[in-house]
Amino acid sequence: MGQSIENKILKRISDKKTGWVFTPSYFLDLGNRDAIDQALGRLVRCGSIRRLARGLYDYPDKHPTLGDLPPNYQKIAQALAGRDNLRIQPSGAYAANLLGLTEQVPAKIVFLTDGSNRIVQVQNQKIVLKRTTPKNMATAGKISGLVIQALRYLGKDNIDDKVISVLRKRLTKDDKQQLLRDFRYAPAWIGLIFKQLQE
Repeated sequence: MGQSIENKILKRISDKKTGWVFTPSYFLDLGNRDAIDQALGRLVRCGSIRRLARGLYDYPDKHPTLGDLPPNYQKIAQALAGRDNLRIQPSGAYAANLLGLTEQVPAKIVFLTDGSNRIVQVQNQKIVLKRTTPKNMATAGKISGLVIQALRYLGKDNIDDKVISVLRKRLTKDDKQQLLRDFRYAPAWIGLIFKQLQE
């Protein structure tokens, strides 16, 4: 019985692309929670999957010489959000990094959420889910939300021609249209930058 659950779990994992991040709740249709946890534990020990934190695993991307690559933080947050039925929005330095506005990956990666506050430590990286207002979550999962959070992080006085130029190159025509559609959710000074990006 245990073996067959393990095989079913392994098949479901191998049907996914490497880099996939998941929680045990993804397999609850295959058996009870204890059996799932034990099967996942065996798969970790034999190296098929990697345990990132308690109740959080990934199917690691492998590099021919470097071995297992670091997990994708966006996918980690999505796995946590999916388990708890939350929405998430990259924020702060991480949002700026995703848009190419900063080179540095921050030591603390912050996602805004409509769920409760929590911190998940994955290897040497802290992933913070931070509860925020419905207005901040109105653009969650959209390019407009990412741009609003990145610009907020940089601050009004640090938006120069270089930042505008990076965003103009980075954003597609559709992205820029999305910014205009979500204009009302942005602070006034960011709204002006949305207009500037259309030129």
